[in-house]
Amino acid sequence: MATAAATATAAALATGRFDAARARADFPILAREVNGRPLVYLDSAASAQRPRAVIAAVDHYETHLHANVHRGVHTLSQAATEAFEGARERVRRFLNARSTKEIIFTRGTTEAINLVAQSYARPHLAPGDEILVTWLEHHANIVPWQMVCAATGATLRVAPIDERGELRFDEFQALLSPRTKLVATAHVSNALGTVLPVKQIVAAAHARGIPVLLDGAQAVAHGGADVQALDCDFYAFSGHKLYGPTGIGMLYGREALLREMPPWQGGGDMILSVTFEGSTWNDLPWKFEAGTPNMSGAVGLAAAIDYLEGLGPQAVHAHEQRLLAKATAAALEIPGLRIIGTASDKAAVLSFTIEGIHPHDLGTILDHEGVAIRTGHHCAMPVMDFFKVAATARASFACYNVDGDVDRLIAALHAAREVFA
Repeated sequence: MATAAATATAAALATGRFDAARARADFPILAREVNGRPLVYLDSAASAQRPRAVIAAVDHYETHLHANVHRGVHTLSQAATEAFEGARERVRRFLNARSTKEIIFTRGTTEAINLVAQSYARPHLAPGDEILVTWLEHHANIVPWQMVCAATGATLRVAPIDERGELRFDEFQALLSPRTKLVATAHVSNALGTVLPVKQIVAAAHARGIPVLLDGAQAVAHGGADVQALDCDFYAFSGHKLYGPTGIGMLYGREALLREMPPWQGGGDMILSVTFEGSTWNDLPWKFEAGTPNMSGAVGLAAAIDYLEGLGPQAVHAHEQRLLAKATAAALEIPGLRIIGTASDKAAVLSFTIEGIHPHDLGTILDHEGVAIRTGHHCAMPVMDFFKVAATARASFACYNVDGDVDRLIAALHAAREVFA
């Protein structure tokens, strides 16, 4: 754990408030200026910044340990394998999975969902079968199911949401039927911040014998996930949303399901034997990890988990919620501003539009002020269609954001209104 993280944790325990300013010092990129102004980074829902602890862990791996894993008897290969498999165990503890056999490293959430689509869903689907998603999904939890439905003759069904951006749970339940072969839903909406009632979703699906995949990309850094408590069958997330490197993520899968699933990709390390007449597969989890994995990414992901847990995830979550409440109240005072997504349970995401200003123009003006937000459809075009907007501006908060960041955001929004007055 980094020194600043330890100090921030102690301060939070002593005062009841998380000391984000101390944690902020652990993120070197936040010391830079953009357009002559101190950077305010409010785009963590797209990709969070990395603390020194993660940067140092990756650097140590690259400069002291790097070699290909699992295949060598020499010292560096053994050290790299130990670091890589140690990272798998770290992820297992973070998610409270039963075994490291249930933890598969992937390039990210998208690849994890595609793995389930092709290796689990495709062999189980026939014409007339259904996969059920919600209207809140990221494209990564829509397109893979569309592809597998097109290949099998199955149908993609969509559970509706209301004007607050909340799932209409009664209608979700009504869509569950003997034809439903899988439910795939976000844990937290990336576009709106809505926290879905995933425990109720899992319970309702399991009552009908239907497995559930949860897209946890937006959840793990903002409250975490316990896969045994959730009782889900699959859970996916990406390292770069969790203060870790890009190009690394993971799929949790219930071991009994993973054992029955065929490999998705073929090649080195997912095999036990290969002849021209046929091949046999490696044991879990390596059966699903063809080719050379992202070893440094896995090490960095483990370091990111250590860092977040050192800060205290619940203290971070409470801090982010306080910033969201402050930003929401101030935003509502801006004439013409409309908040998109007002669910009663939200992660620290504020999506909005301002009358007369295109979100892309808004993002450009805010960038001139040194404030980084996300603008566009956020890879959630159906959400935009539902709210009848082409795009939104989205500010998302993380452990390193402070009250002054909210003040800078609001001031920049007022400045943008003056430009278009």
